[in-house]
Amino acid sequence: MGKLFGALLLLLVIAVAGGWFYLQHVYSEPGPATEDGAPRVVMVPKGASAGAIAQSLHYSGAIKDELHFRTAVRLLDLLPGDEGDLALKAGEYAVPSGASMKQIVALLSSGKSLQYAVIIPEGLTSAMIMKLLVEKEWKSTSRAPETYKLAGEPPPTPAEGVLLPGDYAVQRGDTIESVIARSIKAQQDLMAELWPNRQPGLPIKTPDEAINLASIVENETGVPEERPQVASLFINRLRKPMRLQSDPTIVYGLTRGVPLGHGLMVSEIARKTDWNTYQIDGLPKTPICNPGAESIKAVLNPAVTNYLYFVADGSGGHAFAATLGEHNANVARWREIEKQRNAPKRGAQPR
Repeated sequence: MGKLFGALLLLLVIAVAGGWFYLQHVYSEPGPATEDGAPRVVMVPKGASAGAIAQSLHYSGAIKDELHFRTAVRLLDLLPGDEGDLALKAGEYAVPSGASMKQIVALLSSGKSLQYAVIIPEGLTSAMIMKLLVEKEWKSTSRAPETYKLAGEPPPTPAEGVLLPGDYAVQRGDTIESVIARSIKAQQDLMAELWPNRQPGLPIKTPDEAINLASIVENETGVPEERPQVASLFINRLRKPMRLQSDPTIVYGLTRGVPLGHGLMVSEIARKTDWNTYQIDGLPKTPICNPGAESIKAVLNPAVTNYLYFVADGSGGHAFAATLGEHNANVARWREIEKQRNAPKRGAQPR
Protein backbone atom coordinates (compact mmCIF):
# COMPACT_ATOMS: atom_id res chain seq x y z
CA MET A 1 0.00 0.00 0.00
CA GLY A 2 2.83 2.34 0.95
CA LYS A 3 4.69 1.59 -2.28
CA LEU A 4 1.53 2.21 -4.32
CA PHE A 5 0.91 5.54 -2.57
CA GLY A 6 4.53 6.53 -3.17
CA ALA A 7 4.28 5.61 -6.83
CA LEU A 8 1.04 7.56 -7.23
CA LEU A 9 2.57 10.54 -5.46
CA LEU A 10 5.61 10.39 -7.74
CA LEU A 11 3.37 10.26 -10.80
CA LEU A 12 1.41 13.23 -9.48
CA VAL A 13 4.59 15.21 -8.92
CA ILE A 14 5.83 14.34 -12.41
CA ALA A 15 2.47 15.33 -13.91
CA VAL A 16 2.38 18.64 -12.03
CA ALA A 17 5.99 19.39 -12.94
CA GLY A 18 5.35 18.49 -16.56
CA GLY A 19 2.25 20.63 -16.62
CA TRP A 20 4.15 23.52 -15.05
CA PHE A 21 7.01 23.33 -17.52
CA TYR A 22 4.52 23.08 -20.39
CA LEU A 23 2.65 26.12 -19.09
CA GLN A 24 5.92 28.04 -18.74
CA HIS A 25 6.76 27.15 -22.32
CA VAL A 26 3.36 28.30 -23.58
CA TYR A 27 3.61 31.42 -21.42
CA SER A 28 7.01 32.44 -22.85
CA GLU A 29 6.68 31.42 -26.50
CA PRO A 30 5.93 34.08 -29.15
CA GLY A 31 2.28 34.84 -29.70
CA PRO A 32 0.37 35.36 -32.96
CA ALA A 33 1.88 37.90 -35.33
CA THR A 34 -0.13 40.47 -37.26
CA GLU A 35 -0.03 40.48 -41.04
CA ASP A 36 1.54 43.94 -41.26
CA GLY A 37 3.60 43.77 -38.08
CA ALA A 38 1.55 46.53 -36.44
CA PRO A 39 0.50 46.23 -32.80
CA ARG A 40 -2.96 45.12 -31.74
CA VAL A 41 -4.97 47.53 -29.62
CA VAL A 42 -6.68 45.95 -26.59
CA MET A 43 -8.94 47.68 -24.06
CA VAL A 44 -8.80 46.56 -20.42
CA PRO A 45 -11.84 47.97 -18.59
CA LYS A 46 -11.63 48.96 -14.95
CA GLY A 47 -12.25 46.00 -12.64
CA ALA A 48 -11.98 43.42 -15.44
CA SER A 49 -11.29 39.86 -14.27
CA ALA A 50 -8.47 37.71 -15.62
CA GLY A 51 -11.10 35.82 -17.62
CA ALA A 52 -12.51 38.99 -19.18
CA ILE A 53 -9.00 40.21 -20.04
CA ALA A 54 -8.14 36.83 -21.57
CA GLN A 55 -11.32 37.02 -23.65
CA SER A 56 -10.41 40.51 -24.97
CA LEU A 57 -6.88 39.39 -25.81
CA HIS A 58 -8.14 36.27 -27.59
CA TYR A 59 -10.80 38.23 -29.49
CA SER A 60 -8.15 40.69 -30.73
CA GLY A 61 -5.88 37.81 -31.79
CA ALA A 62 -3.11 38.65 -29.31
CA ILE A 63 -3.21 35.18 -27.63
CA LYS A 64 -4.03 31.71 -28.92
CA ASP A 65 -5.75 30.27 -25.88
CA GLU A 66 -7.78 31.96 -23.15
CA LEU A 67 -7.45 29.03 -20.72
CA HIS A 68 -3.65 29.06 -20.85
CA PHE A 69 -3.59 32.81 -20.17
CA ARG A 70 -6.04 32.61 -17.26
CA THR A 71 -4.23 29.66 -15.72
CA ALA A 72 -0.81 31.30 -16.06
CA VAL A 73 -2.01 34.57 -14.57
CA ARG A 74 -3.72 32.85 -11.62
CA LEU A 75 -0.72 30.65 -10.87
CA LEU A 76 1.73 33.55 -11.15
CA ASP A 77 -0.44 35.61 -8.83
CA LEU A 78 0.17 33.01 -6.13
CA LEU A 79 3.94 33.14 -6.46
CA PRO A 80 6.12 35.27 -4.17
CA GLY A 81 8.58 37.79 -5.58
CA ASP A 82 8.57 39.86 -8.75
CA GLU A 83 6.28 37.58 -10.74
CA GLY A 84 3.74 37.26 -7.95
CA ASP A 85 1.00 39.66 -6.87
CA LEU A 86 0.08 40.61 -10.42
CA ALA A 87 -2.09 43.69 -10.89
CA LEU A 88 -3.29 44.02 -14.48
CA LYS A 89 -4.19 47.69 -14.86
CA ALA A 90 -7.07 49.16 -16.81
CA GLY A 91 -6.25 51.07 -19.99
CA GLU A 92 -5.82 50.89 -23.73
CA TYR A 93 -2.74 48.92 -24.76
CA ALA A 94 -0.80 48.48 -27.98
CA VAL A 95 0.24 44.82 -27.81
CA PRO A 96 3.26 44.25 -30.08
CA SER A 97 2.90 41.78 -32.92
CA GLY A 98 4.09 38.33 -31.79
CA ALA A 99 4.22 39.29 -28.11
CA SER A 100 4.34 36.34 -25.71
CA MET A 101 1.86 36.01 -22.86
CA LYS A 102 4.70 36.93 -20.51
CA GLN A 103 5.31 40.17 -22.43
CA ILE A 104 1.58 40.95 -22.47
CA VAL A 105 1.29 40.43 -18.72
CA ALA A 106 4.31 42.70 -18.17
CA LEU A 107 2.72 45.37 -20.39
CA LEU A 108 -0.67 45.22 -18.65
CA SER A 109 1.01 45.21 -15.23
CA SER A 110 3.08 48.29 -16.11
CA GLY A 111 0.04 50.45 -16.80
CA LYS A 112 1.79 51.90 -19.88
CA SER A 113 -1.39 52.33 -21.86
CA LEU A 114 -1.60 53.76 -25.37
CA GLN A 115 -0.83 57.47 -25.58
CA TYR A 116 -1.90 60.12 -28.06
CA ALA A 117 0.03 63.27 -28.96
CA VAL A 118 -2.04 66.44 -28.62
CA ILE A 119 -0.05 69.12 -30.46
CA ILE A 120 -0.86 72.79 -29.82
CA PRO A 121 1.03 74.99 -32.32
CA GLU A 122 2.60 78.29 -31.29
CA GLY A 123 0.88 81.53 -32.19
CA LEU A 124 -2.77 80.45 -32.08
CA THR A 125 -5.38 82.43 -30.19
CA SER A 126 -7.17 80.78 -27.27
CA ALA A 127 -10.34 80.51 -29.38
CA MET A 128 -8.38 78.74 -32.15
CA ILE A 129 -6.85 76.32 -29.65
CA MET A 130 -10.26 75.49 -28.18
CA LYS A 131 -11.62 74.78 -31.66
CA LEU A 132 -8.63 72.53 -32.37
CA LEU A 133 -9.09 70.55 -29.14
CA VAL A 134 -12.83 70.14 -29.72
CA GLU A 135 -12.66 69.05 -33.37
CA LYS A 136 -9.40 67.22 -34.00
CA GLU A 137 -8.72 63.50 -33.68
CA TRP A 138 -5.20 62.86 -32.36
CA LYS A 139 -2.89 60.07 -33.54
CA SER A 140 -1.34 57.52 -31.23
CA THR A 141 2.37 57.77 -30.48
CA SER A 142 2.90 54.07 -31.29
CA ARG A 143 2.57 52.24 -34.59
CA ALA A 144 -1.03 51.44 -33.73
CA PRO A 145 -3.33 53.08 -36.31
CA GLU A 146 -5.53 54.57 -33.61
CA THR A 147 -6.89 58.07 -33.15
CA TYR A 148 -8.59 59.70 -30.20
CA LYS A 149 -10.89 62.69 -29.89
CA LEU A 150 -10.71 64.34 -26.47
CA ALA A 151 -13.67 63.61 -24.22
CA GLY A 152 -15.88 65.90 -22.18
CA GLU A 153 -17.59 69.21 -22.69
CA PRO A 154 -15.27 72.12 -23.55
CA PRO A 155 -14.70 74.57 -20.70
CA PRO A 156 -15.05 78.34 -21.24
CA THR A 157 -12.40 79.73 -23.59
CA PRO A 158 -9.35 80.71 -21.50
CA ALA A 159 -8.05 84.27 -21.45
CA GLU A 160 -5.75 85.16 -24.33
CA GLY A 161 -2.13 84.21 -23.75
CA VAL A 162 -2.46 81.91 -20.72
CA LEU A 163 -1.84 78.64 -22.60
CA LEU A 164 1.59 77.21 -23.39
CA PRO A 165 1.73 75.59 -26.85
CA GLY A 166 3.51 72.26 -27.12
CA ASP A 167 3.01 68.49 -27.23
CA TYR A 168 0.79 66.92 -24.56
CA ALA A 169 0.55 63.14 -24.17
CA VAL A 170 -2.97 61.94 -23.33
CA GLN A 171 -4.71 58.61 -22.82
CA ARG A 172 -8.16 57.55 -23.95
CA GLY A 173 -10.62 59.11 -21.54
CA ASP A 174 -8.65 62.34 -21.02
CA THR A 175 -10.74 65.47 -21.50
CA ILE A 176 -10.46 68.85 -23.21
CA GLU A 177 -10.59 70.48 -19.79
CA SER A 178 -7.66 68.40 -18.52
CA VAL A 179 -5.46 69.42 -21.48
CA ILE A 180 -6.38 73.09 -21.00
CA ALA A 181 -5.50 72.84 -17.29
CA ARG A 182 -2.14 71.23 -18.11
CA SER A 183 -1.36 73.90 -20.69
CA ILE A 184 -2.12 76.71 -18.24
CA LYS A 185 0.00 75.10 -15.53
CA ALA A 186 2.85 74.48 -18.01
CA GLN A 187 3.04 78.21 -18.75
CA GLN A 188 2.86 79.10 -15.06
CA ASP A 189 5.69 76.69 -14.30
CA LEU A 190 7.77 78.05 -17.19
CA MET A 191 7.31 81.65 -16.04
CA ALA A 192 8.15 80.71 -12.45
CA GLU A 193 11.46 79.38 -13.79
CA LEU A 194 12.28 82.16 -16.28
CA TRP A 195 11.05 85.36 -14.61
CA PRO A 196 13.57 85.42 -11.71
CA ASN A 197 16.43 84.96 -14.22
CA ARG A 198 15.33 87.60 -16.73
CA GLN A 199 17.79 90.09 -18.19
CA PRO A 200 18.25 93.09 -15.86
CA GLY A 201 16.78 96.45 -16.81
CA LEU A 202 14.01 95.27 -19.11
CA PRO A 203 11.10 97.72 -19.62
CA ILE A 204 8.74 94.89 -18.66
CA LYS A 205 7.33 95.09 -15.16
CA THR A 206 5.29 91.89 -14.81
CA PRO A 207 5.13 88.33 -16.18
CA ASP A 208 1.85 89.29 -17.87
CA GLU A 209 3.63 92.05 -19.81
CA ALA A 210 6.28 89.54 -20.84
CA ILE A 211 3.64 87.19 -22.24
CA ASN A 212 1.99 90.12 -23.99
CA LEU A 213 5.19 91.11 -25.79
CA ALA A 214 6.09 87.47 -26.48
CA SER A 215 2.77 87.06 -28.30
CA ILE A 216 3.80 89.86 -30.68
CA VAL A 217 7.26 88.34 -31.22
CA GLU A 218 5.59 84.97 -31.93
CA ASN A 219 3.45 86.41 -34.72
CA GLU A 220 6.11 88.69 -36.21
CA THR A 221 8.56 86.05 -37.39
CA GLY A 222 8.41 82.54 -38.78
CA VAL A 223 12.18 82.11 -38.37
CA PRO A 224 12.95 80.69 -34.92
CA GLU A 225 16.51 82.03 -34.89
CA GLU A 226 15.20 85.60 -35.29
CA ARG A 227 13.16 85.68 -32.10
CA PRO A 228 15.91 87.20 -29.88
CA GLN A 229 16.54 89.94 -32.48
CA VAL A 230 12.84 90.72 -32.92
CA ALA A 231 12.39 90.78 -29.14
CA SER A 232 15.39 93.11 -28.86
CA LEU A 233 13.90 95.50 -31.42
CA PHE A 234 10.61 95.79 -29.52
CA ILE A 235 12.43 96.12 -26.18
CA ASN A 236 14.46 99.00 -27.68
CA ARG A 237 11.25 100.67 -28.88
CA LEU A 238 9.65 100.39 -25.45
CA ARG A 239 12.72 102.01 -23.93
CA LYS A 240 12.58 105.03 -26.28
CA PRO A 241 9.52 105.20 -25.86
CA MET A 242 8.44 104.49 -29.41
CA ARG A 243 5.32 102.82 -30.75
CA LEU A 244 5.73 99.11 -31.49
CA GLN A 245 3.97 99.34 -34.88
CA SER A 246 3.38 95.61 -35.20
CA ASP A 247 1.13 94.50 -38.06
CA PRO A 248 -0.28 91.44 -36.24
CA THR A 249 -1.68 93.73 -33.53
CA ILE A 250 -3.76 95.49 -36.18
CA VAL A 251 -5.19 92.16 -37.36
CA TYR A 252 -6.01 91.07 -33.81
CA GLY A 253 -7.84 94.30 -33.15
CA LEU A 254 -9.96 93.79 -36.26
CA THR A 255 -10.64 90.03 -36.25
CA ARG A 256 -9.23 88.64 -32.97
CA GLY A 257 -6.47 86.95 -34.93
CA VAL A 258 -8.38 85.52 -37.88
CA PRO A 259 -6.35 86.23 -41.06
CA LEU A 260 -7.72 89.12 -43.10
CA GLY A 261 -7.22 87.40 -46.41
CA HIS A 262 -5.59 90.48 -47.90
CA GLY A 263 -2.74 92.87 -47.22
CA LEU A 264 -3.29 95.61 -44.67
CA MET A 265 -5.08 98.63 -46.04
CA VAL A 266 -4.32 102.22 -45.04
CA SER A 267 -7.77 102.51 -43.46
CA GLU A 268 -7.10 99.41 -41.31
CA ILE A 269 -3.74 100.72 -40.14
CA ALA A 270 -5.42 104.00 -39.19
CA ARG A 271 -8.27 102.34 -37.29
CA LYS A 272 -7.70 102.73 -33.58
CA THR A 273 -8.33 99.67 -31.40
CA ASP A 274 -7.05 98.58 -28.00
CA TRP A 275 -4.51 96.38 -29.83
CA ASN A 276 -3.38 98.44 -32.83
CA THR A 277 0.17 99.41 -31.83
CA TYR A 278 0.39 101.86 -34.74
CA GLN A 279 -2.24 103.92 -32.93
CA ILE A 280 -1.57 103.27 -29.22
CA ASP A 281 1.50 103.63 -27.03
CA GLY A 282 3.10 100.64 -25.35
CA LEU A 283 1.71 97.13 -25.26
CA PRO A 284 -1.76 96.15 -26.50
CA LYS A 285 -4.66 95.54 -24.12
CA THR A 286 -4.03 91.78 -24.01
CA PRO A 287 -1.74 89.29 -25.72
CA ILE A 288 -2.65 88.64 -29.35
CA CYS A 289 -1.98 84.88 -29.25
CA ASN A 290 -0.51 82.15 -27.05
CA PRO A 291 3.27 82.38 -27.46
CA GLY A 292 5.58 79.40 -27.33
CA ALA A 293 8.37 78.87 -24.83
CA GLU A 294 11.09 80.16 -27.19
CA SER A 295 9.34 83.49 -27.78
CA ILE A 296 8.88 83.94 -24.03
CA LYS A 297 12.56 83.17 -23.47
CA ALA A 298 13.53 85.65 -26.21
CA VAL A 299 11.55 88.45 -24.53
CA LEU A 300 13.03 87.78 -21.09
CA ASN A 301 16.58 87.43 -22.47
CA PRO A 302 16.66 89.31 -25.78
CA ALA A 303 19.71 89.82 -27.94
CA VAL A 304 21.64 93.00 -27.17
CA THR A 305 21.22 95.22 -30.25
CA ASN A 306 20.43 98.79 -31.26
CA TYR A 307 17.76 97.67 -33.76
CA LEU A 308 14.63 99.80 -34.11
CA TYR A 309 13.34 98.78 -37.54
CA PHE A 310 12.90 95.65 -39.61
CA VAL A 311 11.42 94.60 -42.93
CA ALA A 312 11.15 91.35 -44.87
CA ASP A 313 14.36 90.38 -46.66
CA GLY A 314 12.91 87.99 -49.25
CA SER A 315 14.28 84.82 -47.65
CA GLY A 316 11.52 84.36 -45.08
CA GLY A 317 13.39 86.41 -42.50
CA HIS A 318 13.95 90.10 -41.89
CA ALA A 319 16.54 92.81 -42.47
CA PHE A 320 17.15 94.78 -39.25
CA ALA A 321 18.27 98.39 -38.95
CA ALA A 322 19.26 100.83 -36.21
CA THR A 323 18.46 104.02 -38.15
CA LEU A 324 15.65 105.16 -40.37
CA GLY A 325 18.11 105.67 -43.24
CA GLU A 326 19.28 102.04 -43.03
CA HIS A 327 15.68 100.92 -42.79
CA ASN A 328 14.64 102.89 -45.87
CA ALA A 329 17.45 101.24 -47.83
CA ASN A 330 16.26 97.81 -46.65
CA VAL A 331 12.70 98.69 -47.65
CA ALA A 332 13.90 99.72 -51.11
CA ARG A 333 15.65 96.37 -51.54
CA TRP A 334 12.48 94.56 -50.44
CA ARG A 335 10.38 96.55 -52.91
CA GLU A 336 12.75 95.53 -55.69
CA ILE A 337 12.44 91.87 -54.67
CA GLU A 338 8.65 92.22 -54.70
CA LYS A 339 8.79 93.86 -58.12
CA GLN A 340 10.90 91.03 -59.55
CA ARG A 341 8.62 88.40 -58.08
CA ASN A 342 5.51 90.03 -59.48
CA ALA A 343 6.99 90.68 -62.94
CA PRO A 344 5.34 88.53 -65.66
CA LYS A 345 7.50 85.75 -66.99
CA ARG A 346 8.88 86.16 -70.52
CA GLY A 347 6.43 84.72 -73.01
CA ALA A 348 3.54 84.69 -70.57
CA GLN A 349 0.20 85.69 -71.99
CA PRO A 350 -1.60 88.62 -70.33
CA ARG A 351 -4.75 87.72 -68.39
